[in-house]
Amino acid sequence: MGFTIGGTRGISQIRSGSRRRGRTTEATAVAEYTGLWGWSVIPGARAAAGRCSCGDTGCAAPGAHPLDFALEVPPGATLDEAAKAWSEVPGAALMLPVGRAFDVLDVAAPAGHRAMVRMERMGLRLGPVSQTPEGRCQFLVAPGAAAGLPRLLYRMGWDDADLDLRCLGPGEHITAPPSDRGGLGPVRWLRAPSPDTAVAPPEARLLLGTLAYVCHRSP
Repeated sequence: MGFTIGGTRGISQIRSGSRRRGRTTEATAVAEYTGLWGWSVIPGARAAAGRCSCGDTGCAAPGAHPLDFALEVPPGATLDEAAKAWSEVPGAALMLPVGRAFDVLDVAAPAGHRAMVRMERMGLRLGPVSQTPEGRCQFLVAPGAAAGLPRLLYRMGWDDADLDLRCLGPGEHITAPPSDRGGLGPVRWLRAPSPDTAVAPPEARLLLGTLAYVCHRSP
């Protein structure tokens, strides 16, 4: 992975050459998320061999949580501001707070891929969609979905179904591409953000019926 674990300041040093290259890539991605899409970005921990760079040997989510000491990069930050912020935490993962600009519908990757195909055939508007190395698809939807999910499932008749579908809301975070998550590999975009979908992702109700259907039929 190129970093060592330990220390109260969390992320430790990556070899100088790769650190410079990685910092440029990370700072550019941070500036894109903050400047183009209007999202906040929070520096997150990384993991190697099951150990978290936060230094807590009992960490419950190695390499998959924000760093307590790191400052959030706010919406509108420039590339220079992003580079300065990330120079304080070289190698940090990019994490996005959920519940502000978007909530997240999280499903198993096979179901997520099938749902995307069905939605595109139906002409449904999709927002950004990412895939994690754990094999999950994450659909970004309008804020408020987490609070309204039980009611929506009830109204659609899926409230009693055994669905591998959950919604992430305020207080939770997702790892953003191109960062590594939990030492398992990078997160990647299946459908990258665009000016319209980043600012105004679709309402969860527009996608939920298809997601529930494919999740219910998945083995």
